[in-house]
Amino acid sequence: MASGGESIPRLYTRTGDDGTTGLAHGARVAKESLRIAAYGTLDEVGAHLGLVDAELPSALAEHRPVLRRLAHQLFVAQSELAVAPGGRPPAHTIGAAHVAELEGWIDRFDALHPPLTSFVLPGGSPTAARLHVARTVARRAERALWQLARAEPVPADLLRWTNRLSDLLFAMALAANAALGIAELAPDYAV
Repeated sequence: MASGGESIPRLYTRTGDDGTTGLAHGARVAKESLRIAAYGTLDEVGAHLGLVDAELPSALAEHRPVLRRLAHQLFVAQSELAVAPGGRPPAHTIGAAHVAELEGWIDRFDALHPPLTSFVLPGGSPTAARLHVARTVARRAERALWQLARAEPVPADLLRWTNRLSDLLFAMALAANAALGIAELAPDYAV
């Protein structure tokens, strides 16, 4: 896993043919390890956010800078996880300022939609639906990080940041629907 600044000479190395993958600084672990599952799931979140960004309607332009900043922060989080315990940490890590930034965005987007009176069905606009998919993958990433944290040290700010990430994506989905004039639908438990 590139952790920033390295060149990637070719796309295949053949070193993973034995079921292992490389961490930063040369350590090798099983491809199904908890650490790989955690940063691989964060990679999935980034891919979903890339799709949201690529198809973002102009009416939701204020979402774009947040989506792009999150994409960069996801790489920071992944590079942090790509270091084996006890290894030299990357130059950039997720810290308390990143957590506070997400909280600020949550508050900002949460103010852009009507107050919730119930749970809502994921969907509405295509953008909101994609953000809900990203939100559920972010929750899976958080579970993977906590599973890793039960076995190895994981920075507390990274755990907090991942917890806030899914909340932000939920707020952004609701704000997207509100900006596009699409009402949220409450679940019908009587079906």
